[in-house]
Amino acid sequence: QVQLVESGGGLVQAGGSLRLSCVASGRTVYAMGWFRQAPGKEREFVSAISWSGSMRYYVDSVKGRFTISRDNTNNKVYLQMNSLKPEDTAVYYCAADGTRFYSTRPNDYDFWGQGTQVTVSS
Repeated sequence: QVQLVESGGGLVQAGGSLRLSCVASGRTVYAMGWFRQAPGKEREFVSAISWSGSMRYYVDSVKGRFTISRDNTNNKVYLQMNSLKPEDTAVYYCAADGTRFYSTRPNDYDFWGQGTQVTVSS
């Protein structure tokens, strides 16, 4: 089994930055990603990164503002979020795929963290 623990969420003013971290434990994971869910909305696939880090995906609304990266030595994935907007407010979840090196299909992700709240004030 895999445990994913996110950290780094918080309250920030519009235009500010936050860096989310997620550490995985329990077994090796491959593709990793970040999802978010705002109140009353469906879960949204925000970003993904391949095992090697060479392939990355971003939803259009965060392109140019968010950067995903990973540190396989320490089993961590990060999401650097710059130029934050109030519409980025959501609970952000880290997710991992135990078999695929890279995936942009949300249903491929087997393991999930508990989420970290990001609130952007206007």
